[in-house]
Amino acid sequence: MMSIPLNYGLRALLLRKGTTFATAIGIALVVFVLASTFMLADGLSMTLLAAGSPQRAIVLGEDAFDESTSRIKQEVATLVSASRWIGASSAEAPLASAESVVHVYLANSTGNDLASVQLRGVPANVFEVRPEATVIEGRAIRVGTAEALVGKGLLGRYAGLTLGGKVELQKGKSVTIVGVLAAGGSAYESEVWLDLDTLRSAFGSLGYLSAVSVSLGSSADFEQFEAEVESDPRRGLKVERERVYYERISSRLGAIISVLGGTVVSIFAVAALLGAMITMYGSVDRRSREIGTLRAIGFSQAQILLLLLIEAGALALAGGALGAGLALLTPWLDFSTINYATGQEVAFRFLPSVETMGLSLLAGLAMGILGGLLPALKAATGNPIDALRPSG
Repeated sequence: MMSIPLNYGLRALLLRKGTTFATAIGIALVVFVLASTFMLADGLSMTLLAAGSPQRAIVLGEDAFDESTSRIKQEVATLVSASRWIGASSAEAPLASAESVVHVYLANSTGNDLASVQLRGVPANVFEVRPEATVIEGRAIRVGTAEALVGKGLLGRYAGLTLGGKVELQKGKSVTIVGVLAAGGSAYESEVWLDLDTLRSAFGSLGYLSAVSVSLGSSADFEQFEAEVESDPRRGLKVERERVYYERISSRLGAIISVLGGTVVSIFAVAALLGAMITMYGSVDRRSREIGTLRAIGFSQAQILLLLLIEAGALALAGGALGAGLALLTPWLDFSTINYATGQEVAFRFLPSVETMGLSLLAGLAMGILGGLLPALKAATGNPIDALRPSG
């Protein structure tokens, strides 16, 4: 049986440069938006969930949604620190970090807009409880001083958030940035850390905390620790695994991204399908006599169908490769967004992966083949005698 060379259909695409290019661009846009949406969701997920360790737990007020809405008494820290389920530092001190969280509005670097920046008041042992956090520039804060660390995701983005810069907490009360904080790309890099009592004094909340974060002896100790802390309902406390906490407060943002991304992808996908269909219908109409000749000399319907689907697939792969290439440029850009559940502005980067790029390319290929399927069926099943008759 005769076979049609694979490059036969590919050469036909090059003869229709205008429509071929337009369709490839349409598919490239679909793949770009789809891949970017996946990378955006993965980047945000990594940023938010990286702050949660499976071996850490967080103690909040029982009615609080997050740290900024939680208010518990100072003695809770003493109660929690006495638990036998908590790990100990090298100096045998309990790995419990009593913290207070508030939001302030700062002008961005251009002075044209305000954003909510999360301040975290921390004790001296915070780096033992969160060993992933390190000072990468400058120095650590001193206890009892008006000093602060800026997360590297916020560095230079807002007024005062530079080494040596000053951030006003309340009128007449400010802190000086003495170091830059890194924390494995987590949401802590979108915070400003300062001494616990400095923050509480500035905001009139001495004697109260937002939460106590603890590092357990092992992740398997969580249930026992939870039962111990929540055993007396009069305390009004609840305990969550830290990772579960960050999953919960980021779920709404993930849903918003999925809906918006899905809407945009759907619009572009319809346009790409129509573009591929129009291109292939045009190809079939212009090549009706050529296709009729192929059928007349013995090529089967299946071979004609395969030929045209290969054309559509090649067109889709070319557009998909372009879209994927453009999407791979996004990790070079810094972005930030508001976590609407907490009001915190979070800096992040798009996170590429082999799975994301593979799924996006497959989606582009599927759209190209689907767009070319009906025109290919029309050409393959048409009467070759009618195709060979002169038009008009």
